[in-house]
Amino acid sequence: MGTTGTPTNITQGSRTSGGIGESTLRPDGTLKVTGEFAYSSDMWHEDMLWGHILRSPVAHAEIVSIDTSEAFAQPGVYAVMTYDDLPTDVRNYGLEIQDTPVLANGRVRHHGEPVAIVAADHPETARRAAAKIKVEYRELPIVTDEATATAPDAPVLHPGRTDHHAPHAPHPNIVHRQPIVRGDVEEARGRADVIVEGEYVFGMQDQAFLGPESGLAVPAEDGGVDLYIATQWLHADLRQIAPVLGLPEDKVRMTLAGVGGAFGGREDLSMQIHACLLALRTGKPVKIVYNRFESFFGHVHRHPAKLYYEHGATRDGKLTHVKCRIVLDGGAYASSSPAVVGNAASLGAGPYVIDDVDIEVIALYTNNPPCGAMRGFGAVQACFAYEAQMDKLAAKLGMDPVEFRQLNAMEQGSVMPTGQCVDSPAPVAELLRRVKAMPLPPERQWETTEGADVRQLPGGLSNTTHGEGVVRGVGYAVGIKNVGFSEGFDDYSTARVRMEVVGGEPVAVVHTAMAEVGQGGVTVHAQIARTELGVTQVTIQPADTQVGSAGSTSASRQTYVTGGAVKYACELVREKVLEIGRRKFGSYHPAWATAELLLEGGKVVTDGGEALADLADVLEDEAVEVEEVWRHRPTEPFDMRTGQGNGHVQYSFAAHRAVVEVDTELGLVKVIELACAQDVGKALNPLSVVGQIQGGTTQGLGMAVMEEILVDPRTAKVRNPSFTDYLIPTILDTPTIPVDVLELADEHAPYGLRGVGEAPTLSSTPAVLAAIRAATGLELARTPVRPEHLTGRA
Repeated sequence: MGTTGTPTNITQGSRTSGGIGESTLRPDGTLKVTGEFAYSSDMWHEDMLWGHILRSPVAHAEIVSIDTSEAFAQPGVYAVMTYDDLPTDVRNYGLEIQDTPVLANGRVRHHGEPVAIVAADHPETARRAAAKIKVEYRELPIVTDEATATAPDAPVLHPGRTDHHAPHAPHPNIVHRQPIVRGDVEEARGRADVIVEGEYVFGMQDQAFLGPESGLAVPAEDGGVDLYIATQWLHADLRQIAPVLGLPEDKVRMTLAGVGGAFGGREDLSMQIHACLLALRTGKPVKIVYNRFESFFGHVHRHPAKLYYEHGATRDGKLTHVKCRIVLDGGAYASSSPAVVGNAASLGAGPYVIDDVDIEVIALYTNNPPCGAMRGFGAVQACFAYEAQMDKLAAKLGMDPVEFRQLNAMEQGSVMPTGQCVDSPAPVAELLRRVKAMPLPPERQWETTEGADVRQLPGGLSNTTHGEGVVRGVGYAVGIKNVGFSEGFDDYSTARVRMEVVGGEPVAVVHTAMAEVGQGGVTVHAQIARTELGVTQVTIQPADTQVGSAGSTSASRQTYVTGGAVKYACELVREKVLEIGRRKFGSYHPAWATAELLLEGGKVVTDGGEALADLADVLEDEAVEVEEVWRHRPTEPFDMRTGQGNGHVQYSFAAHRAVVEVDTELGLVKVIELACAQDVGKALNPLSVVGQIQGGTTQGLGMAVMEEILVDPRTAKVRNPSFTDYLIPTILDTPTIPVDVLELADEHAPYGLRGVGEAPTLSSTPAVLAAIRAATGLELARTPVRPEHLTGRA
């Protein structure tokens, strides 16, 4: 890992071992790799019932009748509930727009929509009972794309919309529309010496997390319920769950259970309300665990997209303008589609200086599966298209594709198409230089003295080739991603920090509602506490709703925002500890009277390192506790007509070089290497940072050549809801991923850090596509690439 730029260790406080900047190990790491970690699906409770959900077998239909009598009569069944059995008038939920029914209300809008729920004493009993529920459907015309959604006779999927996006939508089947207009594209077109156009298709992906949806709801004596759940945002779940149950929020107590990955798929509710309803109805604990088939229907996916781009450039390679239109398929319910639209629009021109911009992005309501958050969140789809356009322009101008990008790269001080100034480092040209300078992997690695090593060839262990017809290609891409919630969202986090003496040793206790979904936040919080409080022992309490909201584990925001909250709370605790020390020991040493005191290694020391007192002696029987809210600087909504506004708090950048080998006869691809260079501001935990970059890169590889949820355009039914047919990269598909990390501090962020996890997912996909194009000479305007696209048999 290489580093450059201004050092970003701007820590105030200690240099205790295990602090900021060190590669400390995860406390849950060993348990996870040995299979001992307790995931939400492992929970158990005495006298527990099992819940199951009956889902719609059709994508769009009127529910004529539901007969639950035969299901309820089955031995071992304790409850069967439909929409009519819900306890309150609040029967819909949603992250932003409350348009999703808890159970279908007279109409289903997508394949797999929940229709009824069952609780029984055994999971198979619950499944058999659900199968005995008789539902009569009258199928309705389906809406699957922009043409069918906006046709004059299109069925309106959500009539009578009253959400705040509805007045700006040109059709009721359009969830949200965001234009970004700056300069004069028509005038700029006249200055262009070359113009390239492209139409691109981006497939629907699944988050494919390890642990399917699961949770345990336990009814309480006070009439409330305790829910143990794998989620990304405890307090957002709480806000949606409590009204449906008819309970105040303080009677719905939520605790984070072990999460087996998320990637956006756990931002929306899945079985949370269903488990609570059944627990309150039966008076018994109820556990629900999806199988993988149910999981494909139980959470949102990445928005598929159609993207139409036009770019112009002068003969010397300067970009003149970009005009684009992006159509995102949001599926049956809104989820986070409005925010995804905002990201795709505001980042749709990429990390380039372009003065004249005309961008329009819309998200549709259709009868396809609901789509929402997934790693990259709108910026991924746009990056795939604008990077293909950069290669087209470079080829038409006869320029090196990396040099063309560097010529037009934004930097600190550049102005975004939204009018926002980029006021922190934006080393786009440097990232491209670094990734291009990395040594290329050797040619023909499959050749050995014993013959071909098929593991290194396209097709791998299927032994389809020994090198005949295999061509190498190299491709580059770079992307820009926002960090944190945007467009005026009140993005904050809460941290409670306590410092006390236990067994004669000072201990810090950190309590937040941050969802640890595998990103390593629990490790970073302990590092922050050690750094700021000078202690070795740090206890991270389980995340729950007994502390204020930490916001969502998404948008690469948790280290920035919840880390910022932990840092701020620790600073306040430190000041209180020093004040106690001043009261007790100030008369013994004049240094106590100054403010230049630090906590380090369990002691109070001067900034010169002179020890004044042990922390255990300072605190004795006292304890100091602080709970504080921390916000990053505010953002503002984009103008609904022009898209202008300071909509984002921070930007992150990554560049990739892909090296692929393609069997042009069989259409098989082997990605040999995906090198990455990324600016992270400050690597709080270098080992974890590299892991995040490699993980995001691997997901981008999957999007390039494997992953796509296939939906039948005639019926809107999902055709491949299992890992038998929905393919994700395995260790045999994962290439070498060398990483070059830059640390250029963002002075506005805690420790100068920059969100890490999403940026590498953007640029890895178009880099792979660029490499395949270089190997084959094909245009390849859709992702993922399949063998038939490479052999001409599509």
